[in-house]
Amino acid sequence: MKNKLSNMMCLDLFLSSQNEEHYKAIEHHVTASEAITYPLKSFCLYADYFSTKMHNLNRLNDIITVKKFASKFNWNQNLDTIFKNEDFEAIVLTNKKQEIIWVNDGFKEMTGFHKKFALNKRPSFLQGEKTCKKTRDRIKKTIQLNEPFTGTVINYRKDKTPYKCEIKIFPLFSENTTHYIALEKAV
Repeated sequence: MKNKLSNMMCLDLFLSSQNEEHYKAIEHHVTASEAITYPLKSFCLYADYFSTKMHNLNRLNDIITVKKFASKFNWNQNLDTIFKNEDFEAIVLTNKKQEIIWVNDGFKEMTGFHKKFALNKRPSFLQGEKTCKKTRDRIKKTIQLNEPFTGTVINYRKDKTPYKCEIKIFPLFSENTTHYIALEKAV
């Protein structure tokens, strides 16, 4: 009985990973009585797998989008180096005036603000009463020096709830700095 249940769990994982064409080719080998007798035990495993897969695809799409901007603006940075080993939820891309020109979908998930709402605003619109002035000053000074910044700041979501946000800002340049990219995550 235990082996049969384990085999069904493995079969379930296998079947859930098949596309429709492959499944149709093998479905006549799976009997309905087996499916009814043994409940789905591996859904959580598959959901975790699917969630990880979607996270990785979204990350890859975000990186591809940033690379399109890099091509358009002739940035000299190796973006793979910037993204390597970085864990982030949101990406905020600003111009030299620090006006937002693009944010990823993770920005809305993290802040509650729609992407279109953020466009042409400065990232400081996320700051508020509990945002540390010293941290704001450090960000400003580091940007003026065209150096990378890493730190944590208190930001505010659309619903006005504060959250700690780890920010890593990198200047992007061709001959001179033209843009900034911020990789952010709630901590």
